[in-house]
Amino acid sequence: MNGKFGNVIKNLGPGLLFAGAAIGVSHLVQSTRAGADFGFGLLWALLLVNLFKYPFFQFGPRYAAATGESLIDGYKRLGTWVLILYFILTFLTMFTIQAAVTIVTAGLAQNLFGLTSNLTIWSLVITLISLFILLIGKYHILDKTMKIIISVLAISSVVAVSIAAFKTNESFSLAPQFPQGAIEVAFLIAFLGWMPAPLDISTWHSLWAIEKQKDTIKDFNTKRALTDFNIGYISTVFLGICFMSLGAFVMFYSTEEISQGASGFASQLISLYTENLGTGAAIFIGVAALTTMFSTTLTTLDASPRAMAKSTEILFNKKHSNFYLIWIFTLSVGTLIILSYFKANMITFVKIATIISFLTAPFYAVANLLLVTGKHMPEQAKPSFALRILSYSGIVFLVFFSILYLTSI
Repeated sequence: MNGKFGNVIKNLGPGLLFAGAAIGVSHLVQSTRAGADFGFGLLWALLLVNLFKYPFFQFGPRYAAATGESLIDGYKRLGTWVLILYFILTFLTMFTIQAAVTIVTAGLAQNLFGLTSNLTIWSLVITLISLFILLIGKYHILDKTMKIIISVLAISSVVAVSIAAFKTNESFSLAPQFPQGAIEVAFLIAFLGWMPAPLDISTWHSLWAIEKQKDTIKDFNTKRALTDFNIGYISTVFLGICFMSLGAFVMFYSTEEISQGASGFASQLISLYTENLGTGAAIFIGVAALTTMFSTTLTTLDASPRAMAKSTEILFNKKHSNFYLIWIFTLSVGTLIILSYFKANMITFVKIATIISFLTAPFYAVANLLLVTGKHMPEQAKPSFALRILSYSGIVFLVFFSILYLTSI
């Protein structure tokens, strides 16, 4: 039994990297805000968006394990224009995504460690640490580091939620609420945009699955890939509910407005938890929050350059190891430039990034479905009838809420 369990743990990798990338702004900021503003009124949205996005995320490791190539390779098979559109969308969104996760991480680090109140310096330090881990250890150390980070995150989050639930004397309704007015609808779309993550992470996951095959397991087949993914995905859903619960238990009955700045939000988050749960809980909250955001910063800094390098190779039919280095340094510099202008208004910046991600989601959903049901996919690895029905329903869900947002602005 221990041997089997040990093999399961050893085989985990891309699924936990997915969790590391997903459990970040969507959980710490958006889920906490959802709980603070609506209690458990948006629990329906959290559960539905995770359900309807599930197939399109799952298609990443499914396609990679079955065909030995990434979704990005698959997009070229659908047509060069599909790959070019993917390249453009990734380039337009990767800087906003990286800047959003880095500024939140910087705000938490500044609040927890002090040293300097300059968020640009903190962002630089965090980026340099992430670069060191990725360039020295590459996938192997990223794989091992994420197993530790997700374990710490899960334990600290469960402890924090347990303390909050025990301390609160308030009552909460699980009745669904639907946001009213343009501002609340915009928040709902932002919440859905990165819950549990932007859909382009499916392409990252397919790249990580291939790296896992190269790194340790030659026979990282479809069954193993899907088991690994499901563990990571269930973790993101569970922790999303945890952070919504923290927001509801601690902030829903508070009269204090949520700060728009990264440092202010981090300080407010920690202090509200400390005031309501006691100073002892601040340790768990701080560890959970910083671990959450650093894991996201680390994985996104690896994934976007990895995806852009792969796209560049295919588009120009030229394989070069320096493509990854060029893109990771381009992303790092671009992120720091953006943060020098947006660091004072973190919530607005996060909202812009998450809404863009949601509006581009239907493209990834349709492209991924076409790939896993197409002629290049082995018949035995294609999704079941039930999963296809869920996929069609998911596309309708994504398109409906995109139209709802566009008609409300």
